[in-house]
Amino acid sequence: MSLSRRALLKATAASAVLGGIAAPHVARAESAEFTYKYANNLPDTHPLNVRAKEMAAAIKAETNGKFDLQIFPNNQLGSDTDMLSQIRSGGVEFFTLSGLILATLVPAASINGIGFAFPDYDTVWKAMDGDLGAYVRGQINKAGLMVMDKIWDNGFRQTTSSTKAINGPDDLKGFKIRVPVSPLWTSMFKAFEAAPASINFSEVYSALQTKVVEGQENPLAIISTAKLYEVQKYCSLTNHMWDGFWFLANRRAWEAVPADMRATVAKHINAAAVKEREDVAKLNAGLQADLAAKGLTFNQPNVAPFRDKLRTAGFYAEWKGKYGDEAWGLLEKAVGKLS
Repeated sequence: MSLSRRALLKATAASAVLGGIAAPHVARAESAEFTYKYANNLPDTHPLNVRAKEMAAAIKAETNGKFDLQIFPNNQLGSDTDMLSQIRSGGVEFFTLSGLILATLVPAASINGIGFAFPDYDTVWKAMDGDLGAYVRGQINKAGLMVMDKIWDNGFRQTTSSTKAINGPDDLKGFKIRVPVSPLWTSMFKAFEAAPASINFSEVYSALQTKVVEGQENPLAIISTAKLYEVQKYCSLTNHMWDGFWFLANRRAWEAVPADMRATVAKHINAAAVKEREDVAKLNAGLQADLAAKGLTFNQPNVAPFRDKLRTAGFYAEWKGKYGDEAWGLLEKAVGKLS
């Protein structure tokens, strides 16, 4: 099954590339000095890709067609793992990836996903545009990749359930919840005495439908697009983790571009990231009303008891040990004392 899927992905990627060569709007690519591929895992309609198209057009215009950025959305060039391998080898020149997944290569990159660390977006941007983000970018550079200054928004994650609203940490005791295949999630929900099950996202809907698990957690945009409201009754706005996408570049490919052109490319990528953040915030505001109309019952729990439970369970102390004093100190500088 995996072989046929890989063959299909390759065929899709090949047809996308061939289609791009044949299409009139990229006919000028032959005169481009740099034709670089940008891969991501989001649908074409997601704000990230909408802003990326604008960004690519602006870069092309300002460089007089010398830099042609071609966008491959929706895992066209493979899974996140495949594309991380490609960005390292130079198979693709640009790639956006969640810090929580990038942590397989750069352990510090998942620090923004620490449970109940960020109370709101103001705190997120203060940290990620400030010293904490600079530290993580330094770690990414040490791993051999280049990274842009501004992180793009994926959103805060919320908790859904078919059985009950989650109003406090006690509601998570024994709660069968799907989590991504990641130690950070498993560790956090075990600290709440829940029963986390690591299940790939492609199987989440059926796992909820057949009651293998009672609940799951994701940003509202994913709860909507994956139609999880059809198999869930409650949505608790826990905001328990925030995640974003780092805009990565292959170092050799990036350094092959003249410095003045690099400055132009980086300027437009970072400007697009800031616009995408605003888009995601507006999208989430509208999604709550939309999902409520489709039958989800919303509640807004107080997050302080959740933080307290993680603290007494030793979750923060454990992860402080894993990230180290410097990284943890920069996180606490932005969000306040955790451990």
